[in-house]
Amino acid sequence: MNQMEKAKRFAELHVVGAPLVLYNAWDAGSAKSIRDAGAKAIATSSWSVAAAQGYGDGEAIPIEFAEQIVGRIAATVEIPVTVDIEGGYSEDDGELAANISRLLNLGVIGVNFEDRIVKGSGLYSIDRQARRIAAMREAAKHDGVDLFINARTDVFFEHGEDAAQAVNEALDRARAYEAAGASGFFIPGLLDDALIKRICESVTVPVNVMVMDGVSSNGRLSELGVARISYGPIPYIRAMETLGREAGTTAK
Repeated sequence: MNQMEKAKRFAELHVVGAPLVLYNAWDAGSAKSIRDAGAKAIATSSWSVAAAQGYGDGEAIPIEFAEQIVGRIAATVEIPVTVDIEGGYSEDDGELAANISRLLNLGVIGVNFEDRIVKGSGLYSIDRQARRIAAMREAAKHDGVDLFINARTDVFFEHGEDAAQAVNEALDRARAYEAAGASGFFIPGLLDDALIKRICESVTVPVNVMVMDGVSSNGRLSELGVARISYGPIPYIRAMETLGREAGTTAK
């Protein structure tokens, strides 16, 4: 598949009732292992990519270094690759667009893009985040790639103590983000089945849920209308735990 075909195929994999399951990678080696296990696409986890190189999360790993890792992943596997770019590494829309163009040049066909102010606190306003998404969409159009923009909202991390109240804001953000050019809506931190179902029934783009403690099984999420399930940092954490156990046993 060429890049345009990969982008089209990736979008088609988001199916309500048969969600795309993404077991997130952190380098070319892990991506190849996941591909060899039968994955239809590869997604990175920003937390895992940073941790694997000794950095913390929150755009602490230099963007040039992150791009090298992403480039190796895209060059190693022939299936679609989507990248977690956190907040895009810029407050400036022009620079954000340039960052997206470089990722597209590496062969990437999708991104996760969050509304948390990575180097500050809280979330971007709905209007401001919508403009940021629009800048990304324009960059992708200019490069001729139908980039899958998975618009992540962190409202459920910001207001985890009252998820039911946060749903209304989440839905407002979903509609604005879609209008600005988002392809999907990512709701990490939301655990409640009824609220997940409400979001799935209320938005027209595919909904992504992240596996974490308290989230229902993949089968149940499928029944709720989720079209994409991602594992975030779990694969890296489990791999490092196994490494630590085996290294400890060997040392003894």
